[in-house]
Amino acid sequence: MHILADIGGTKTRIAGTRDLESFTDPVIFDTPQEYDAALERIMSVARELTGGQEIERAVFGLPARLTHDGRSIAGAKHLPAWKGKSFADDIENALGTTVILENDTAIGGLGEAIYGAGQGATSVMYLTVSTGVNAAHIVNGTINTSYRGVSTGRQYVSMDNPITTWEGMISGTAIKKKYGKHPKELGKEWSGWEDLARIVAFGVHNTLMHWTPELIILGGSMFNEIGISVERVRFHVEAIKSGIPEVPEIVHSALGDLGGIWGAMARLRQDR
Repeated sequence: MHILADIGGTKTRIAGTRDLESFTDPVIFDTPQEYDAALERIMSVARELTGGQEIERAVFGLPARLTHDGRSIAGAKHLPAWKGKSFADDIENALGTTVILENDTAIGGLGEAIYGAGQGATSVMYLTVSTGVNAAHIVNGTINTSYRGVSTGRQYVSMDNPITTWEGMISGTAIKKKYGKHPKELGKEWSGWEDLARIVAFGVHNTLMHWTPELIILGGSMFNEIGISVERVRFHVEAIKSGIPEVPEIVHSALGDLGGIWGAMARLRQDR
């Protein structure tokens, strides 16, 4: 049995797979902010899924920047108590297995590229807007890694005083803080969705100055039915484009909340 885990800043999803073709119904729970509590819950769920059998390998997507060796957490804005923790070593010691760590956005992007909306594309940009904001570049079915990981949500898209990050303008966390409501409580007809679509477009445009994907996939809770329109993001990218001969196709994610689980399975298949 293998363990597939997608840990987000808000929710954690864990499933098991025996054949690397399908997986069990994921166990979903609120991500504990305290590190030790999170480890305890993760280990409990993993043992429950395997029924006490040996865990061959485990893949974890984490909402964090990882150290260069891919073993520890260099920074985690939405899980600050996890910073500096040797996550891979701790899980391996507790469960007696081999652990592979990836950024949660990268794992979600890999899932979409292999099994979801990106099937058939050789170069995919995956952007998630939910609790936080980040993007990943998947090339030929492989995560395009960088030395210390990427954090596109931290780019500045405003020079006003105080300067504001992209994430600070469009994430679910930012919207709830600004309006005092969960984004879905604002309603489908809320006029602010159009403004957010335009802000998303500026960040997408900036990212296209560094990556040249043939397809852009937008995912995360802020692109749900009550949320930012993918079509309006596409419209605004076309309207502001500069130095881009052609805007890539922009589509909605296909795997929903399980993209990270699919991506973890794809990552394991690459290492067998």
